[in-house]
Amino acid sequence: MTTIRLAEPKDWKQLAAMRALLWPDASEQEHLGEFEADELNGGQPDFPCVALVAEEEHGELIGFLEVGLRSHADGCDTRRPVGFVEGWFVREEHRGKGVGRELMGAADAWARARGCLEMASDALIDNSRSEIAHKAVGFEVVDRCVHFRKAL
Repeated sequence: MTTIRLAEPKDWKQLAAMRALLWPDASEQEHLGEFEADELNGGQPDFPCVALVAEEEHGELIGFLEVGLRSHADGCDTRRPVGFVEGWFVREEHRGKGVGRELMGAADAWARARGCLEMASDALIDNSRSEIAHKAVGFEVVDRCVHFRKAL
């Protein structure tokens, strides 16, 4: 049995390990430091962000979803804040069992409770697994984009 709940400080170490798998450009220790510094919402009190975790009976975390509020998101009504999936991860051996869907359902409820009528997300353009997972829980692709930069 899996329980979906808000992350607590006791979860930070396991959560940091999963974040490092999802976002390997930062180390597990760096991810842990973000929790310890309370940087999940990026210092924007009007746009909170929380981490939801999927926990098995014996206390192991098998997935997470970080959801927040944004002032706008591509393809969404610009007149009101929108729920935004900042990160969504389920351990490989638990994928395809509904854990991601349960996490997304909890994220939807969190955003609805804050007045949101839409949920948005993004993924790298070549991440086909993420696109499949998003479509499976009701998302639609609204845009494809390549970002550019140059040094001056």
